[in-house]
Amino acid sequence: MEESKKNIKGSRRDFLKKGLIAGAGMVAGGTLLSAISDNSGSGSGEKVKALTTNGEIIEVDKIHVRSPRVSRAESHKGIPGRKFVMVIDLAKCKNARKCVEACQKGHFLPKSQEFMKVYLLQDSEKSAPYWFPKPCYHCDNPLCVSVCPVGATYKRSDGIVLIDNERCIGCKFCMTGCPYSTRVFAWKEYPEYEKDKDIYSPEASSPGKEGTVSKCDFCPDLIRIGKLPYCAQNCPMGVIYFGDIDEDTVTNGTETLQFSDLIRDRAGYRYLEVLGTRPSVYYLPPVERQFPVESGYNDLEDNLKDRFKNTPFVQSKKH
Repeated sequence: MEESKKNIKGSRRDFLKKGLIAGAGMVAGGTLLSAISDNSGSGSGEKVKALTTNGEIIEVDKIHVRSPRVSRAESHKGIPGRKFVMVIDLAKCKNARKCVEACQKGHFLPKSQEFMKVYLLQDSEKSAPYWFPKPCYHCDNPLCVSVCPVGATYKRSDGIVLIDNERCIGCKFCMTGCPYSTRVFAWKEYPEYEKDKDIYSPEASSPGKEGTVSKCDFCPDLIRIGKLPYCAQNCPMGVIYFGDIDEDTVTNGTETLQFSDLIRDRAGYRYLEVLGTRPSVYYLPPVERQFPVESGYNDLEDNLKDRFKNTPFVQSKKH
């Protein structure tokens, strides 16, 4: 029995080393294979790895793999046996903004709205500035959930906090209740998304319906097919790690690390821990940064530079 457990754990580690979340393809009532379409008459020529019911990794054509659209009821339960966590390494971030752009594209968001935001922070006048990506923190004690009068925003067993836009009444109580300001309001329907509409699921990568609230969702539709969230898989610097805190493993797609060792050895922390929200996102401090902060500022478009005009970093450049 012990040997069997070791083999299972080893296969999961190998799966992670291939840039995927261990066991994430396994879902209630099915597996990743349920996400393979029967459109066998065509192919893209690009192969992706899939996880079978007996834990084997197979290769299938990318065009035949789709994200399973689970029902609203199923989306409330979460993926069994999982507790997802994100780690952001501030020493690697250069404000490349690929995480922002990939998230916008994957969620059909207009350029004016961002689920992932990147801030320029400076902790004191004498300290150096650094780039600070900020998603939703998927808190274990989410204040947004506690203030929603209709149960539209909810926390699942796997730690993910989602919004059911079919239930949301647009009161914005969750926006005022969130101490991290990670939620956005959809003032209109987005035509980019209209042509891609399908049966609604809170897990689907989609913007909020007109008059409702939406936010970073940890991309559960991607997790169900063994992929990293859009932000993690598209960051060229490998800033964002994602994984399972119970498995004690996180990956940025190229590097797989033990979560507990990483947080301990790099002095990881959670943003505004004093609030007692217990976020599922950890930060590694910007020590021995790999890029100067200027590299993430000089090439920005003017409208993006305006966001940082009142920061000490930009003010110092004017003198």
